[in-house]
Amino acid sequence: MKGENSTMAGIISIGAYVPKYRLSLEEVSKFWGVRGASGEKAVAGYDEDSLTMATAAALDCWQRCQEPVDGLYFATTTGPYKEKQGAAVIAAALDLDRVSRTVDFTNSLRAGSIAMRAAADAVNSGSAQRILVAAADCRIGAPQGRFESLLGDGAAAVMIGSGPIIADIEESYSIFSDFTDLWRTEKDKFVQSAEGRFIETEGFLPTMQEVLREIMKKTSTAPQDFAKVVFSATDARSHAELARRMGFDRKQVQEPFFLQIGNTGTAAPLLMLASALEEAQPQDLVLFAGYGDGCDAFILRVTGNIGKIHGQASVKQKIARGMIINYGKYLNWRELVPVETSSLPQRSEPSVTARWRERKSIAALYGVRCKDCGTPQLHPIGQKIRVCTKCQSKDNFEPYKFSDKKGKLFSYAVDQLQPTKNPPGLNGVVDFDGGGRLICELTDYDLDKVRVGMPVEMTFRRMYQGQGIINYFWKAKPLEE
Repeated sequence: MKGENSTMAGIISIGAYVPKYRLSLEEVSKFWGVRGASGEKAVAGYDEDSLTMATAAALDCWQRCQEPVDGLYFATTTGPYKEKQGAAVIAAALDLDRVSRTVDFTNSLRAGSIAMRAAADAVNSGSAQRILVAAADCRIGAPQGRFESLLGDGAAAVMIGSGPIIADIEESYSIFSDFTDLWRTEKDKFVQSAEGRFIETEGFLPTMQEVLREIMKKTSTAPQDFAKVVFSATDARSHAELARRMGFDRKQVQEPFFLQIGNTGTAAPLLMLASALEEAQPQDLVLFAGYGDGCDAFILRVTGNIGKIHGQASVKQKIARGMIINYGKYLNWRELVPVETSSLPQRSEPSVTARWRERKSIAALYGVRCKDCGTPQLHPIGQKIRVCTKCQSKDNFEPYKFSDKKGKLFSYAVDQLQPTKNPPGLNGVVDFDGGGRLICELTDYDLDKVRVGMPVEMTFRRMYQGQGIINYFWKAKPLEE
């Protein structure tokens, strides 16, 4: 055991993001006229993707620990771009230092655990002090298929670094396996799969058993030594079968949340780990493993610092906040059915030159603050503020970030004609705590509960896409306590 202030790599903080919307699997079954599974799956909103969810999880992780980071690792199998680094977009939204290393880990469902091990190696080698690992997925199963009900959307993040840590990484063990179970080519919209029993008996179970037994042998531990066992699996059946074969008690095994939010892909093991650590006690031993084209396993020792992550909403609380949507809305959001397009004029295409020129304002929602009186201001994109609205001093400002500020809804307008996949559109004026005002779109709202004075916070979302360029910006959403 290395201790709470170890110079070796450990987990400093954790974070999670579960999208607001849920799809009832019963409704899906009724639509197709078949018997189906019970439960719900988490559905990313029309303005969300794996990148925006990873940004939200990373911010949640960082809010629990305000330590500076040296890098951002983004793990996903559903990155929004084929050729453009997602980690760089997230790092810009988080306003990281430009010398921060950014890396995308992709094409494997264990990309999150691979990124975690790479971050630990970087810390142990001395080339980095703290690295933020954010994993997210937004995979789609073909309609009326098994994976339509099984796959859910979500994100999780861990900060890896040296002291003060909440969990020591006491040991790790990895193998690769060129086993074809789930796959997508560049032309595939939906997840493809081999036969289910073959996947379980020839791939998942033997691979996971080998790695878990080897790491326990390496550390002279036994199944009963672990307070919590956290591992990913394709579905509930294979998850339960591995636990049985390994001799883990049901109370030891971390809930995989399949019936509440579905299988969240790359994010699944880290999401489960976050939930396990939120309930852990000092000196608890945790066995953690991620599966996909092999397996990564870690043995973690919880430290006395674990209480530092408390105070934020837990994973279980975030899961409980779901809002049910109907199946038609889900099909529309995932562009699985053709719908009538808006007759209004199309939005102008995103300008790469304008986005670069205004990168600080767009990526991290920067405005300015008067050096004389301290009044913050946000300027319309493309316009420069020269005069303070309060003291009228001229050209005497410093940069001021608004993306991490909360505020209140000063006024709002419901737009029945706004081109959106979640009509009606809602635009509002936000007054930030500490000063500053912004006109922006609202998202994740229940229209019946929107009111003047409603507390809001900012969230990084997709605005629209043109010429293949995804226009990301900040929206306001109701603040959830």
